[in-house]
Order: sequence, then C-alpha cells, then structure tokens
Amino acid sequence: MRMSDLVTQQILAMLEQSSDSIAEIRRNELAEQLGCVPSQINYVLTSRFTPEQGYIVESRRGGGGYVRITRVKVDRTTALMHIINSIGSELDRTTARAILMNLAEQGIVDTRSAALIDAALSEKSHASVPPALRAQLRAAVMKNMLLTLI
Repeated sequence: MRMSDLVTQQILAMLEQSSDSIAEIRRNELAEQLGCVPSQINYVLTSRFTPEQGYIVESRRGGGGYVRITRVKVDRTTALMHIINSIGSELDRTTARAILMNLAEQGIVDTRSAALIDAALSEKSHASVPPALRAQLRAAVMKNMLLTLI
C-alpha cells in the first residue's frame, strides 16, 4: 500500500472516531507516527481532503500549530449543486473520477448512477471528439448528468 493511502486511512479513521466529524492532527507528529515526511501529509490533505470531496481543511502555524479536517455534512441537493458549480468549463478524467467516487462513497449518488456517468465521461466515449475539446465536453456532460439527479 502506498504511503498516501496509509495517511488517508489514518485521517479517515480519526474522522470516523470523532463524534463531530472533525479531526485535528499535528503534521509532524503524524508523519513521525507513520514513518513519512511532513510534505506527504500536505500532499494528502491538498489532494484527498478538498472541498469538492466534502472536507474543510484549516491550519494554524506555530509551536502549537495543528491541522483541522472537518467532514462537511450537507443534503444531497446542496452537495450536487456545490459539485456542479465547482466544475468550471473543463474537467479532466482523473478529477471527474475522483468526484464520482466521493459522491458514491458519501451515498449522494448510487453506485449504478456513478458507473453510468463514469462510462459517459470515459476516453472511449469521447474518442471521436478532438482531444483539445474533450475536457470541455466532459465538464458539460458531467454537469448535465448531475443536474438530472437533483
């Protein structure tokens, strides 16, 4: 298992144990505990605990500094509208897949719907579209498919 996966699992476990869906970590202490460098903690926080994935990350620097990760609980419609509004005019395949996985994990979109949307966004589905336009098409398709789920 990759180090980033271990860091993610550790943070998710802390969130699960918390009654208020908040985990506070000290970056250096967590890095030491897991046997990695603090920059790996930063990488995980910026790539896997984003607002689009349903998290708020706050940090306080200094001697008593900490990082606070909060799992945001919102209703289905609000979550879908937030995702739709955050997509923008272009969407790469990796980000699209991450959004869908997060929506499915949170139960906002059922796994069948997520699989259907994923298929519609695949490179195979867009093979006849010029590569320069695929990210724009993917964003438009994703937004419209999520709108139909509201």
